[in-house]
Amino acid sequence: MTFKKLLKFSSLAFISAFAFSACGGDEPADPEVPDTPERPELPETTSNFAKGADMSWLTQMEDEGLEFFAPGSSVPTDPMKLLKDTKGMNALRLRVWVNPADKYNGIDDVMAKARRANALGLRLMIDFHFSDTWADPSHQATPEAWKNHDINALATAVASHVAEMLGALKAEGITPEWVQIGNETTQGMLWPLGSLDNPANFAQLVNAGYNAAKLLAPDVKVVIHLDKGEDSWRYTNLFAKLIDNGGKFDMIGMSLYPESPDDQNPTEWKAATDRCVANIKTLHTVYKKPIIICETGMHYAQPQMTKEWLSYLRNATEALGYVDGIFYWEPQAPAGYNGGYFKGCFQNGSPTEALDAFKD
Repeated sequence: MTFKKLLKFSSLAFISAFAFSACGGDEPADPEVPDTPERPELPETTSNFAKGADMSWLTQMEDEGLEFFAPGSSVPTDPMKLLKDTKGMNALRLRVWVNPADKYNGIDDVMAKARRANALGLRLMIDFHFSDTWADPSHQATPEAWKNHDINALATAVASHVAEMLGALKAEGITPEWVQIGNETTQGMLWPLGSLDNPANFAQLVNAGYNAAKLLAPDVKVVIHLDKGEDSWRYTNLFAKLIDNGGKFDMIGMSLYPESPDDQNPTEWKAATDRCVANIKTLHTVYKKPIIICETGMHYAQPQMTKEWLSYLRNATEALGYVDGIFYWEPQAPAGYNGGYFKGCFQNGSPTEALDAFKD
């Protein structure tokens, strides 16, 4: 049996275990999603603070001919290894799309990057977008193949997609440490049915992903991720609704992009970071959950300022003891990449001093 056939068989077996079924043209039965067994509380801290990066663009960049170099070298090298060896990076975050328009960020592409990360001994976060393209607070488009599903069929699809991705990793001996169920789900996901305006639906989708992840990787930490870590209201708004509707999660994930309109104001980053740290403390007090910074970044033209800010953020969060780590978003991206990303930490293919903040 080929790997793809084996994976398909395993995924079907997994879904039958959830008792999500449909016959012919009938509507799918109500899902009987099992509760995960009682488990001891997850530790609130890791002795090894994650100093990570989301490098999901990497294979696309390499296919486009971009090369990466150690400072002062003309010999191309693997930027994952480069950041590990020179900046202290110890973790990688990879986004997953359901059926992307091209091959990038689909399961096969994620596997290609995950193998490389695993060979380097990097810890892994898998970021499920549950979309065919970008998902964020303004865009949570249901995948084209799922667009006619009702809420129960959507829950089935979420569970199947998580099982397929984590099953592929498991088949190659790769176990993620963290799994995001949705990306920046501040307003819910899989719109319109999974919008936060329908909190019971949102919680059902979250639990479908949570249960699927725990069956494939029982020790994985399941993260619910929102944007604007400095804005406490959006966190209390979502988590109150999620908990009231029985939603399950292990960790709270944040994005933080502190900057002024001109990316130059040296005081704005400190104020935004202080608000974020205060929010972290409040959330931990209220929900008794560890926190992780899933995304962060600052303008590429200010590497010294970025280093100062990132050091400030690292010191403030690592000292708390219940923040798992920080992931810088696409540091390897050249200025203006993919239509206007300007927060990369590389210039002329080599890393700047910005990520020196990750050095021990």
